[in-house]
Amino acid sequence: MQYSTFTPEDLSSRLSGMTLESASDVASPPESAAARPGHRMKRPARVFHNIDAQSSDPMSQPIIPHDMPASYDAAAAAAASAPTAFVPVMPDMAVAAAMAPAIAPSKQAEYNSTIRPVGAGAGPRVDPDQIPSVVTVRELNQKYYATHMYPTMEKLCPPVATTEYCAVDQGSSNPKFGRLTLCSVPASADVLATTHLPLGLVLQPFAKLRPDEQEIPVLDFGDKGPPRCNRCRAYINPFMQFADGGVKFICNMCQFANTVPGEYYSPVDASGRRIDRDQRPELNLGTVEFAVPKEYWKVMPEPMKYVFAIDVSADAVNKSLPHLTAQAIRRALYGPDGGLPEGCKIAIITYDRTLHFYNLNSKLSQAQMMVVTEVDEGFLPLMDGLFVDPEESRFIIEDLLDRLEVLFEDLKVPEPAFGAVLDVAFQALSATGGKVIVTLSALTTWGPGRLAFRDDPRQYHTEKEKVLFSAENIYYKKWGQKYAEAGIGLDLFVFPSTYVDLASVGMVSELSGGEIFYYPNFVPQRDGKRMIAEMSTVVNREVGYQAQLKVRCSNGLQVSAYYGNFYHSRPASDVDLGTIDEHKSIVVMFKYDGKLDAKLDAHFQSALLYTTKYGQRRIRCHNFVAGVTTQVKEVVKFCDEDALLAIMAKEAVQHMTSDLLKDIRAGINDKCVQILASYRKHGATTSTPGQLILPEALKELTVLLLSLLKTKALRGGNVNSDVRVFSMRLLKCMSLDDLSLYLYPRIFGLHNLQEADGYVDESTGQLKMPPYVRASLSRFDEGGAYLIDNGQSCFLWIHRRANPNLLKDLFGPTVDKLEALDPYMNEFPEIDTPLSRQVRNIMAHLHDLRGAKALSIQLARQELDGAEYEVSAMMVEDRNNEAMNYVDYLCHVHKHIQLVNVN
Repeated sequence: MQYSTFTPEDLSSRLSGMTLESASDVASPPESAAARPGHRMKRPARVFHNIDAQSSDPMSQPIIPHDMPASYDAAAAAAASAPTAFVPVMPDMAVAAAMAPAIAPSKQAEYNSTIRPVGAGAGPRVDPDQIPSVVTVRELNQKYYATHMYPTMEKLCPPVATTEYCAVDQGSSNPKFGRLTLCSVPASADVLATTHLPLGLVLQPFAKLRPDEQEIPVLDFGDKGPPRCNRCRAYINPFMQFADGGVKFICNMCQFANTVPGEYYSPVDASGRRIDRDQRPELNLGTVEFAVPKEYWKVMPEPMKYVFAIDVSADAVNKSLPHLTAQAIRRALYGPDGGLPEGCKIAIITYDRTLHFYNLNSKLSQAQMMVVTEVDEGFLPLMDGLFVDPEESRFIIEDLLDRLEVLFEDLKVPEPAFGAVLDVAFQALSATGGKVIVTLSALTTWGPGRLAFRDDPRQYHTEKEKVLFSAENIYYKKWGQKYAEAGIGLDLFVFPSTYVDLASVGMVSELSGGEIFYYPNFVPQRDGKRMIAEMSTVVNREVGYQAQLKVRCSNGLQVSAYYGNFYHSRPASDVDLGTIDEHKSIVVMFKYDGKLDAKLDAHFQSALLYTTKYGQRRIRCHNFVAGVTTQVKEVVKFCDEDALLAIMAKEAVQHMTSDLLKDIRAGINDKCVQILASYRKHGATTSTPGQLILPEALKELTVLLLSLLKTKALRGGNVNSDVRVFSMRLLKCMSLDDLSLYLYPRIFGLHNLQEADGYVDESTGQLKMPPYVRASLSRFDEGGAYLIDNGQSCFLWIHRRANPNLLKDLFGPTVDKLEALDPYMNEFPEIDTPLSRQVRNIMAHLHDLRGAKALSIQLARQELDGAEYEVSAMMVEDRNNEAMNYVDYLCHVHKHIQLVNVN
C-alpha cells in the first residue's frame, strides 16, 4: 500500500478542516426546540443536578434548569437561542448532533476490583489487566470527542485533560480556561468535609484554543467601562438576571439588585430576557475581554519590551551558548514563525563578571558595546539606542548576533554576575514593565547576590534538606517581588555542569510569573535545536504583563488560597503577575463562610487585568457555573479527576520548603485513602470486604497519585536538590494537560504500526494515532521500539535485539545495528519508507500538541545509553523510585481503606 508524506503544514491544514460525524451517524437527541423552525426558548440559567431524577446512565442526561419544565432540552434550546454571530464553526455537523450529551466511557457508577489471595500465605494480588487503566480512559475519551463537541452547559465533567476536543461556549467558560474540582458543589462545609475532597478552581487564563472554537470577543464600553455589581464588583455575565422591565440586574454572585446604567439599558420580553441579548457577547459567552478606561491603568500601556541577557562566561562559551542564543533570538525575531507585534522593542545585554550593553541605533553602522565593570552598583550607561525596534535595526541586530560567539571565545571569564543582571534589567523596564529572558550556565559567585555551593548529599532525608529548596539569599526574593509589582516577568534558561542553586536564582522567575528551562547534561549537538525552539516559543507565545488576578464566587464561599508562580502579600489577597502566558495555570482554593442554597447554582468569576503585547489594557473574564447538592454521592460522581490531581500536586510541592518529603508522601497516601474510604462509606453500593470500590470519576486516582509520588520533586532516594527544585516549580505552574502527561507519559510502539497509523482518518478528520501502551516495561515487546513522551522530554527506547530491517526503515539503509546510531540524534531522518513517513507524521502531530517545551527525541538504546534510566523511572506502574508498583499500591490503599472503615 502506498502512503504519502505530510509536512507539518500540510498536516495542520488537514486537521484544521476536520469533518465531524453527521447527525445521522450519532445518537439523535430528542425532538426539541432546535427541531422546530422559528421556535426560541430561554437560555438555561443554571446547572441543576438532580441525582434522584437520573436514568440508568446518569452521565447522558442533560441539565434541567430549575425554571424549565421537565421536557426541556437544554442542549437544543441553547443552540436555538445562541446568536448566529457568536456560534463557533461546526464543519459538516448539525448543531443538534454537536450538542448531543456525551456518553461516559463506562456506564458503571463505580469500579469494583475484587482482591483475592492466590494461595496460602501469599499476599493479595489482582490481575494487572483488570484494574483501571489511564491509557484506556484516554483512548475512549479521544475516540468520542473526535466526532463530538463538548457543550459547556451540559451535565458533564470535562474531557480528560490530554484529550483533543472542541468546546462550545454556552455561557460557562471553555474547560481549557478553567476546571472546578467539583462540578456539583456541596451545599455546606460539612458535606465537603465528609468527602475529603478539596473545592478549587484550576485556571489557565490564556489557554490556546483550536481554530474551530469561538474566538474571545473584545468589548469596549467606553470611558465608563463594563457594567459591574456595585456590591461585589463582579462583571456583567450571562447569569445575571434582569428585572423591573430591564431597569435592574440581579448579581449572580451576591444577589444584589443593581440599577442598569442608562447607556446599557434594553427592554425585556415577557420572560425577562433582554431584547438585545443575542447581540451581546457578554450575555451569551462565558469568556470575554473588556477594553478598559484609564482608571484601570497602572502606567501608560505600550507594546511590550524585551531584554535578552546572555551569559558569556567560560562555561557558556564552552557549551556554545552565545552562538545558540543568537540563533534563538534571530529565529524569534525574523524566523518564518517569529516576529514581534508592531511597536515592540528589544535590548541585548551580555555578561560575565562585567556587564556589556549594546547601542543598537539603526543610524549606526554596527552595534556599539559599553562595559560596566562595577557590578555591585550597576547602572544603565545609555538609554537612547538600548531599546530598538527589531525591524528598524535589523541589520545592526543581526550583525551583532553573528559576532557574539567570536567576541568572547578567547576571554572565558569563569563567574557570571547574574545578580547584577537582575538589577540593570529592572532599571531598564521598571517604568513600563516587560519581559526579561536570561541564560545562565554556572553558580553565581560574583557580584551582588553571590551564592555558595550548599548542596550536600548528607543533608538529604534530614530536617536540613528542606532548606535546600528555599532561596539562600534574600536578595533574590526581594527582586522577585519588585519584578512582579513592576509588571516584569523573567524566563530563565539554565545550562548547569554542576550545582547552580536553582532554589535561589529561580526565585525571581517564580514570583514574577516567569518560567525556568533546565538543561542538565547539555550537549549542543543534541539539545541545541530544542533550546532554540523553546526560546523562540517564549518570545512569540501569547503573553500578558503588568497583570493582576481577582477571583469572585457566590455568597457562602470565599477564596482561601492561591497556588502557582506569582507574588501576593497575603495567602488570599489578589495575585500580582509580572507576566502570564498561555502555558501557565493558577489554582484558586475556596472555603465556606456560610451555606449555599441547593436551589441555586454556585458561580465563579475570574478577572485578569493585564496589558497585551500590543500595548492594550484589558480585562479577561472567565465565568464558571456548577450545581449545588447536599448528597455526598453526587459530589463524588461529578468530581473532575484532573483538577483534583492538579490541586493535590500543587499543595504537596507548596509544603516542600516547610515539611519533610517523607511526611508529604505520607500525606498524599492518607488523602487518597480518606477520599476512597469516605466514598465507600457514604456513596458506594453494598459491597463485600474483599472489594475495592473506586468511584467512576476517580477510578484512575490511585495510579496518578502513585505517579505523583514518583516525580523527581517527591520521590524517595537521593535526588540532586536542583533537580527537585526544578520539578517542584514545574508542578506549581504547569497546565492540566502538561501535568497529566508529566505524571503518566504517552507511550506507543513504532515496530508494530498498522497501515492506517500516522495518516488522517477520513471519518474523523484527525490523525490516527497508534494504540497507547501502559507505563510498564513488562508491556514492551522484545525487539521493539517505543516513543515515550511526558510533555517535557521524548525518549526513543529501542530493544537491544531490534530487527535490523526496523532500524533500516527508521534510520536508513546504513543502520542495521544499534551501535551505528548517532547517540546525539534529536530527530528522525527523512527516509523514503512507509514506516519513516508514518513516524514523521506522528512526530509532527505531537509537535503541534506540545506546550512550551519543544519536541526533540533522545535515544535510550537498551544497555547502551544512560537515558535508559530515565525511561525506566517513567514506567510508573513498575516498582521503582523507591515506591511500589501499581498493583501493590492498589492493595496497600485497599488495606488502609478497610482499616479506616473498621475504626
